[in-house]
Amino acid sequence: MTRIIIAGCKGRMGQILLRCAGAVPGLAVTGQFDQGQDLRDFIAVGDVVVDFTFHEATVPMARLCAEHKKPMVIGATGHTETEQKELKRLSSQIPLVWSANFSTGVNTLFWLTRKAAEILGPGFDAEIVEMHHRMKKDAPSGTAKTLAQIILAARGQDPSGLLRHGREGLVGERTGPEIGIHSLRGGDVVGDHTVVFAAAGERLELTHKASNRETFAVGALRAAQWVVGKDAGLYDMQDVLGLR
Repeated sequence: MTRIIIAGCKGRMGQILLRCAGAVPGLAVTGQFDQGQDLRDFIAVGDVVVDFTFHEATVPMARLCAEHKKPMVIGATGHTETEQKELKRLSSQIPLVWSANFSTGVNTLFWLTRKAAEILGPGFDAEIVEMHHRMKKDAPSGTAKTLAQIILAARGQDPSGLLRHGREGLVGERTGPEIGIHSLRGGDVVGDHTVVFAAAGERLELTHKASNRETFAVGALRAAQWVVGKDAGLYDMQDVLGLR
């Protein structure tokens, strides 16, 4: 039995995690907390901490998990560069599953995007379009950033100066190496992502659309079960799903 502690239990994703956890065999929620409570009061009763709070809270929780040798699943987004560096440092002490998106479908999109970028090469212009609900605070989404990183890595390109976040005015012709990222916000959209590869005479579009948040919760719970007992290191859903 995998015992999990849910951070941010009163939030939207926290509530969905609690609801979905009851239907997962071999898993039990033995701790849950939110703002005003302290993970120290719950850390001893769980095997793994699942974090869907805010980026400011992730590092302090990860430090406590490292102190107690507990693995962690990180679903919060919007981490600063300093926070990212600290989380990578802490992954040398405990296993961390840190993913921009825990959906099985989105991680299949990651895999397909990598393959398409490798096959099509730099002769195809790459653009990324994402849309989320009007309440989302960060842009572009963590998933869109990951998609851009996948394309850059597949092409062996240095990201410096190659990401174009929207276009306005007389910006000149599109340069070949750049990757456009465009963020749309409105309504209650859970999460839509499209990768466009365009060349003279043809265009390939890869799209994933999430209609509810349960897909993220189910993936995060799967990651929580998977990470217990793993060696210290930085993992993501590609590792969990065996897509490396």
